[in-house]
Amino acid sequence: MPSGALTGLKVLDFTHYVSGPYCAKLLADYGADVIKVEPPAGDGARRIGPFPDDVSHPEKSGLFLHLNTNKRGVVIDLKQPDAAGIVERLTSWADIVIESYRPGVADRLGVGYDRLSSLNPALIYTSISNFGQTGPYRDYRGSEVVFYGMGGEMHSTGLADREPLKLGGNVGLYQAGAVAAVATMGAALAGSFAPEAGDAPGQHIDVSILETQLGSVDRRQSALLAHQYTGKISQRPPSASSGGYPNAVYPTADGYLQINGSRMYWPRAVAMLGNTPELTAERWREPSAQGDVAMQEEFEGEHLLPWMLERTRAEAWQAAQGSRVLSGPINTMADLDVDPSFNARGVFAEGVHPIAGSLRYPGRPFIMNESPWQFRRTAPLLGQHTAEVLLELGYDDVEISALADSGAVSLLQAAEG
Repeated sequence: MPSGALTGLKVLDFTHYVSGPYCAKLLADYGADVIKVEPPAGDGARRIGPFPDDVSHPEKSGLFLHLNTNKRGVVIDLKQPDAAGIVERLTSWADIVIESYRPGVADRLGVGYDRLSSLNPALIYTSISNFGQTGPYRDYRGSEVVFYGMGGEMHSTGLADREPLKLGGNVGLYQAGAVAAVATMGAALAGSFAPEAGDAPGQHIDVSILETQLGSVDRRQSALLAHQYTGKISQRPPSASSGGYPNAVYPTADGYLQINGSRMYWPRAVAMLGNTPELTAERWREPSAQGDVAMQEEFEGEHLLPWMLERTRAEAWQAAQGSRVLSGPINTMADLDVDPSFNARGVFAEGVHPIAGSLRYPGRPFIMNESPWQFRRTAPLLGQHTAEVLLELGYDDVEISALADSGAVSLLQAAEG
């Protein structure tokens, strides 16, 4: 296959959990040589599921396996004195360093920006932290639900008479990783315009996970601007269909389908249901009809729900598409796995991990026909490439054994099965 878009780019990955590893994964998946540095206990994501049969195993975490494809993995105990020399050689090798420690921790471990940039002035150094490297929130702990709440949009997510809700999973953390990858590549691109390689400017990129929430387009920018101009605060709607009906998730015979056929799309929803005389009556076309709760209950209870429950999700979706009703199935992971469109486009990739076995992975987020995404290797076992990387850095077998004996590094130690 052709070389990846980032082939030749060398990345040192001091990240853990979600945002940082996803940033480094995006670079690795498009060709960069990424060396992931883990502590002796491993990245904390190894202890987060899902796990097969819900049995925890450091080499079988679905989260870790997904976030660390195409990386080489080494184990270095940065708290040991002998680790400093290894870090110096790795820094001289690298073009980019990515870290996701709490502010101040990287400095204490000897891998902070000031030290590493003094070793390699052209280094691009990306820090990903909860609230950034400066400011009064700098040392606060954070989580997905904290960022979504502090970012403002949780206030308008959910129903007015219930508690605010966050989006499912780790959507915000993944977004922060994607933003960090874009920023990192922007700095790398800036360096490519330097007149000579030695003139390439090094940069310290400071990514605040919270600020990637505040700066996103998911109602935050528009809501902030609206508040600035009007003083109004976004509110949670009084009901799931407060924007008219049908405008919600509805059950089918074998699942659920999202239907958006309210207001201007009402004629399409009526056509989907067969243009029955009961729904083509003038009263349904009155401007007040879409806000009438009694009429909504009548429509959903007597017309829409019986129609939906007589059909499978696929049948209802096909009928909705035929009438140009905005709609989409609520898929399970099993549904996505066999989706004909995703499989026809090669969205998934196959890989065989030495411990977790044969797995299907989510593949490329976009297609580059001349320098495509490639699945070169599964996530590394704990310490899998320690010896290999040390040999590349110029250490011999005797020195590697001495480093292992001192506790500075750990060699491959993954349990079988």
